[in-house]
Amino acid sequence: MSAELLVDLGEDALAPELDRLKLSPLEDQKWPPDALAMSNSEMEISQSLAAGSPHLAWDHPFYDIARHQIIEVAGDDNFGRKVIVFNACRMPPHHELDHKKLLMYLKGTLDQYVESDYTLIYFHHGLTGENKPSLSWVREAYKEFDRKYKKNIKALYIVHPTMFIKTLLILFKPLISFKFGRKINYVSYLSELEDVVKCDQLVIPERVQEYDNKLRSSLKPSAQPPMSPPRSPPLPNQLFGVPLAVLRQRSPDCDPVPVVMKDTISFLSERGLEIEGIFRRSANVTLVKEVQLRYNSGEAVSFYEMEDFHLAAVILKTFIRELPEPLLTYQLYNDVVNFAAVPSENQVAAMKALVATLPEENYATLRYLVTFLAQVADNSEINKMTNSNLAVVFGPNLLWGRDNAMSLSAIGPINNFTRTLLDQQHLVFE
Repeated sequence: MSAELLVDLGEDALAPELDRLKLSPLEDQKWPPDALAMSNSEMEISQSLAAGSPHLAWDHPFYDIARHQIIEVAGDDNFGRKVIVFNACRMPPHHELDHKKLLMYLKGTLDQYVESDYTLIYFHHGLTGENKPSLSWVREAYKEFDRKYKKNIKALYIVHPTMFIKTLLILFKPLISFKFGRKINYVSYLSELEDVVKCDQLVIPERVQEYDNKLRSSLKPSAQPPMSPPRSPPLPNQLFGVPLAVLRQRSPDCDPVPVVMKDTISFLSERGLEIEGIFRRSANVTLVKEVQLRYNSGEAVSFYEMEDFHLAAVILKTFIRELPEPLLTYQLYNDVVNFAAVPSENQVAAMKALVATLPEENYATLRYLVTFLAQVADNSEINKMTNSNLAVVFGPNLLWGRDNAMSLSAIGPINNFTRTLLDQQHLVFE
């Protein structure tokens, strides 16, 4: 993985590409060729995705964008930051896509997370002569993303970069600040992403996976990049990534609330309620892994000794996100996503009935978490974490689809359900 993007990349080799880009005014420039056009079968797949966006009505202003699943939200990365994914191969031919609306859709997604640390992953493969937007659009798009978007983006990963994208970055070098340039990273192979995010939580397009396999097969055996490491068998005392029912059985007193949640919430309830932006900041990934290993090895962990509020917050989010099944369970996914259809006067009763169907350990853990988040929200004048802000942070960690990733059209209803749950928790759990 390389972060040396905005340094000289071999000007002699790139000169022909740069010359081609400079032949005409920026507004009229054409993209240099980068890949073959989409095949007919890929076009059919792209068009068939229209049926895969059940959360937006056909007349919704963003339906024609959301149906392509170009932009997705994929939980948190290894640093506790939200992950936004942009899939170039899912962009239809440029004459079939309103790029201005695509930009609005991307900003709408980011608007939910720009107050928190976040990571952007861009899968470049599949950007062809047919679906590339104009260079003027790229320039205007970069300008649209002002400081509020760039401040908290901690990393932009460009997966499978080509000479074209490197050329483009040199062309735009005068527009890109040095500070932002340091956040851009090249990722040559999917296995390199494992250092940043668990790849199985990303819905990587099949076309991208096939291209990655092709790149690997073209290398000599001695030059093969490391494959993603296989998942280690669970340790005898493993806590992360273990079903709640199993953790309850292991607990000496059959406590339905896992010890990780009790440790983090107890510490944050006493020491972290007045920390501004709690749950919005990332933590040192080395410390996160160390704490996870200690828990999984059966060691006791004291956040009071470490006095690291953001570490405790990230550990809490990570524990919830790494559950094999979301806390709200797959069974409730459709009910939650379509909850907005319930009349407002019936929502508390409906929500109470839904959570009552949860397994006992899920119900107890959810209640324990929501009761704590209500304390956080009570201090929102100091910590700036209102119920709405907490819903944006915890919504994607409480529920996700079986394929792990969510588009803006799915995450909105989940966050709204979470906000309502926080607003009405005293009635839902009475």
